Amino acid sequence: MRSWWIAVPMLLAAAACSDRDDGFEPGVAPPTPQELTSVTLDGAVALTWSDNSFRDDPDAFRNYRVYSTSYDLDRNVCGTSWQLEGTTVAPEFVVGALANGVSRCFAVTAEGVGGAESGRSASRNDTPRPDARNVVLYARQVRADSSALRFWQDFNGNGRSDDSELGLVAAGNAGDVDFAVDRDAGTGALFLTPVRANTSVAVYGSLPVADLTSIDLAPETGFARSGVEAKPTWGYVFEMDGGDGFARYGAVRVTHVGQTLLILDWAFQTDPGNPELVRARSGR
Repeated sequence: MRSWWIAVPMLLAAAACSDRDDGFEPGVAPPTPQELTSVTLDGAVALTWSDNSFRDDPDAFRNYRVYSTSYDLDRNVCGTSWQLEGTTVAPEFVVGALANGVSRCFAVTAEGVGGAESGRSASRNDTPRPDARNVVLYARQVRADSSALRFWQDFNGNGRSDDSELGLVAAGNAGDVDFAVDRDAGTGALFLTPVRANTSVAVYGSLPVADLTSIDLAPETGFARSGVEAKPTWGYVFEMDGGDGFARYGAVRVTHVGQTLLILDWAFQTDPGNPELVRARSGR
């Protein structure tokens, strides 16, 4: 983003180590970063925020510092043991090597060339979840064996969403799939039809979505057992019974609809009862 700037802070930092007479006051910190936003990924969280700390005084800015701590979903409280995830000169950072279904809180500070650090930004909690792209499902009237999807099936009964148990393409006539693809005999349109008991679907929003990562929290209302027409670039959210007293949520974005098949991307939140599917903003 600012490749011309990368070498400058390193030189300033080197000078600061050997000589504090650099014209900057070590006690003056940049402004606190604002508008922290997160995008949920598979085993990771992408963070972005306003570049106000740099823009306030580019010559006095060194880098941003990204922190994380634990998060209690039931109490909506961040932990107190903040740990440094890394630093960056750009207002963006991907925190990787995270466990899917385990919530974390994130915050960002800004450091000046004199070493002073701003306060932490407003915290943002996020919960990584597995996803997959370009999954092909056929209409079950055309090819029944590959016409349905089960977001998660706990084969070994350990209560954890193992990789081999996620995003299972199955037969549309099986009673334990989450949804099947049906073709309307009259119009030829393809529909996403909930199958498994206590599984329902809602259209996400009233407009197409740019990407799977554009889908936000699962809606609180609008779920139904009846099928919804699959439209290219539209998003859909499925609510399912986890069998443990907590709901599970899956997201789908359709990328292509043909005469006999469709292609979709999916995401599944493995954290029981957590409606967060992909994107969340500071202050929600």
